[in-house]
Amino acid sequence: MTEPMQSCFAERILSADALLKRLSTLKSAGKKIVFTNGVFDLIHPGHVRYLASAKELGDVLVVALNTDESVRRLKGDKRPILNLFERSKIIASLESVDFVTSFEEDTPLEIIKKLMPDILVKGGDYTPDTIVGRKEVEEAGGKCMNLQLAPGLSTSSIIERIIKASQLAHK
Repeated sequence: MTEPMQSCFAERILSADALLKRLSTLKSAGKKIVFTNGVFDLIHPGHVRYLASAKELGDVLVVALNTDESVRRLKGDKRPILNLFERSKIIASLESVDFVTSFEEDTPLEIIKKLMPDILVKGGDYTPDTIVGRKEVEEAGGKCMNLQLAPGLSTSSIIERIIKASQLAHK
């Protein structure tokens, strides 16, 4: 059952270099490229809403995922819950997402500079001053936007709820 899913989304999960070529063609055709990034571990309704809202801002939505090593550096040894391959397939399966790529650094600055989207999007937990790549995108004529997050929905809060439920079940 994994083979059809893998082949179905393979054209949407690309290296940064392959994605750059695809985006170049799309930009030449006048398409507006929207970019966001994150871990996207344990996909929840907040992620789905956020990505759908990001897609509404342009024609093509690119999601860059932190590699597993990057996630461990940022969030500790117990994360990610799902590996990059699994997270990529899930994100690529969402209707609002056109392309998925990944980056190894702790911030997406290098991939943002490489892909240079028309619109850079982050969640409302970021301020314009803390959005990595904002300066570069705006200097190139693009826009940077914050999208409201769904209150109470985060991977960390879901993990905490699972741990609490497990502890209660073992009492």
